[in-house]
Amino acid sequence: MEWQVVRRVIHATADFDFASSQGILFGNDVFGSAFNAIKNKCSIVTDVEMVKVALNKTMLSNLGLRTVCNIANEIVINESRTRNKTRSELAMRYSSSEMAGGIVAIGNAPTALYETIKMVKEGALVPALIIGVPVGFVSAAESKKELAVTKIPFITNIGRKGGSAVASSIVNAIMLLYQQKMLNS
Repeated sequence: MEWQVVRRVIHATADFDFASSQGILFGNDVFGSAFNAIKNKCSIVTDVEMVKVALNKTMLSNLGLRTVCNIANEIVINESRTRNKTRSELAMRYSSSEMAGGIVAIGNAPTALYETIKMVKEGALVPALIIGVPVGFVSAAESKKELAVTKIPFITNIGRKGGSAVASSIVNAIMLLYQQKMLNS
């Protein structure tokens, strides 16, 4: 199953580095936890609209899953100005009730990943799976390293690479694997 996920990421990015030992990392019963969450009609919370938009709408509908992204929520925007916090941090905190038992897919903002990890450590929520693949030079690699030592089921990668296409392709691969498993059982 891991190879099916990695293969989708390579297809979405045309980057074979994701197949190397520095590629995708899976931890803590990813598939068992994700499949159980999907079976329970979980929410999928994204850090940016681009991840949400790239999710397969037919599979989401067939599986009865809901997507949530609060990055453009007016309350989040206004609060980020007054509290001097990033919209990504506040959007994740604002989405905490949907994250509990759900799948979190972060492809853009390291601050969103840090905030999600912080909420887990606070005991505020326990997601079924955190997909943490933010891209960039500032804090992307560091936030992924922090995710990789949590006890929460996770999928991440090493280094600065990542992005919305990576996060959405991972979610799409997991939904497809779940559908295939249901057809074969």
